[in-house]
Formats: sequence, C-alpha cells, structure tokens
Amino acid sequence: MAQKVDTIDDYIRTFPADVQRILQHVRRTIRNVAPGADETISYQMPTFNLNGRSLVHFAGWKHHIALYPIPAVGEALEREVSPYRASEGTLRFPLKKPIPFDLIERLVALHVEANLNRES
Repeated sequence: MAQKVDTIDDYIRTFPADVQRILQHVRRTIRNVAPGADETISYQMPTFNLNGRSLVHFAGWKHHIALYPIPAVGEALEREVSPYRASEGTLRFPLKKPIPFDLIERLVALHVEANLNRES
C-alpha cells in the first residue's frame, strides 16, 4: 500500500468496490466475535486490539485477503486452514474464491479466548 491511512475506513476506501465489500465483511466478522476490540491501523493494516494487545490484522492485496497472525489450532481446524496457509502466521484467501468467513470467525474466537485467558 503506497498511501498512508489513519483509519480502517480510509484503508478500505483505497480498494475497488468489490474488494471493499469483502474487506467490510471481514471487518464485521471480526467485530462480531470481538465486539470489545478497538480498531486501529498498525503496520498500515487494519488491526483489532483487545485489552491493550494486538488481536488480529487483515489486509487486502491484489489477488487475496490476508489474515495475521494465525493462532495455534488443533488437527481438525488445521485441515481447514492449510489450503490458505501462506506461512506459519499468515493465511491468504484468494479473491476469486468464496472467502471462508466462518473460518475467520473461529480463528478470531481462538484469539479472543487466548487474550481473555491472559487477563485472568
């Protein structure tokens, strides 16, 4: 991303309309699972923080949407995650295929649970 942005809305507006809709859906999916999280821009990416800690980032790219970092997952969930895994901590969802919002929801829920367990 060449231009600096200050808000998630600004970030999303830098993309074509069809990608904006997907990014907004990713945002809503995260917000639904982590309603108490704060939105910000970190590393020039939309970021959600919870209890003062980074929870999850997402980003739009030319051919995919990325989600970072990826929590530790069990064997069953790893089978679902593996087709999208770009590296240990990154998932890439191709724009030409349906985005698995339910999978994003479950991954964010794992982040929220880990975050809350650190607080107790």
